[in-house]
Amino acid sequence: MSKARIPLAGVIGSPIAHSRSPLLHAHWLKTYGIRGHYIPMDVEERDLERVLRTLPAMGFVGVNVTVPHKEKVMAIADQITDRASLIGAANTLIFRNADSILADNTDGYGFIENLKSGAPNWRADAGPALVLGAGGAARAVISALVDAGVPEVVLSNRTRLRAERLKEDFGHRIRVIDWVQAGSAVKEAALLVNTTSLGMTGQPELTVQLDGLHSGTVVTDLVYTPLQTNLLNAARNAGCVTVDGLGMLLFQAIPGFERWFGQRPEIDEATRAAALK
Repeated sequence: MSKARIPLAGVIGSPIAHSRSPLLHAHWLKTYGIRGHYIPMDVEERDLERVLRTLPAMGFVGVNVTVPHKEKVMAIADQITDRASLIGAANTLIFRNADSILADNTDGYGFIENLKSGAPNWRADAGPALVLGAGGAARAVISALVDAGVPEVVLSNRTRLRAERLKEDFGHRIRVIDWVQAGSAVKEAALLVNTTSLGMTGQPELTVQLDGLHSGTVVTDLVYTPLQTNLLNAARNAGCVTVDGLGMLLFQAIPGFERWFGQRPEIDEATRAAALK
């Protein structure tokens, strides 16, 4: 009988019961025949550092981090990747040994890979991107778009001050507009990205005017419950190429799984189905 330690990973947040990550990672572990486990853990903020420092001794090789801890873990980590530092948050932790936590952010990677997969003809230099929202997800998206070479990111948030702060962090390629002006900016956008929770099940609908949508616009919504939001339905009716938000969840999980379990997973229809169970 092998005495090798069974690698453990998981996802930390509060609440955490809604997370689809355990379904996704369990599917990959089974698919590749890996002796490992991925566990959801509801951890309150006051316990976060103590839990993270304890996990390596229990056999954990790393964890994903979700709301509300993505920014808090930045102060706990011993090392931080450049992209996590730029975004100001981490969603993936790698335990290098009992005393070293590396913080990374794969959300931007997941966003771009999902966009390439769902809209293979999209080009970063096709024109400006209109990004709705200015939270943590928006930071990851903007970072990825700027890195990909989008000439201008037009940013609109219900609270303009939060958008202005992102402009300070990301520089001259960001142009901030008021929320009431977002509808007018739609017609000029080569890419429209909703990073808000508006349109999610249980949340208010996105109220931005979409009359300017046309077939040259690629539209993606980070919301994946429901999978086809009203924004995506309107975009499809206008002839746009649309990309749902589930793929971002799937693609952002790839780097962590590979680091923790030594296997780079593939995304196929079975993977999507497993995450939607």
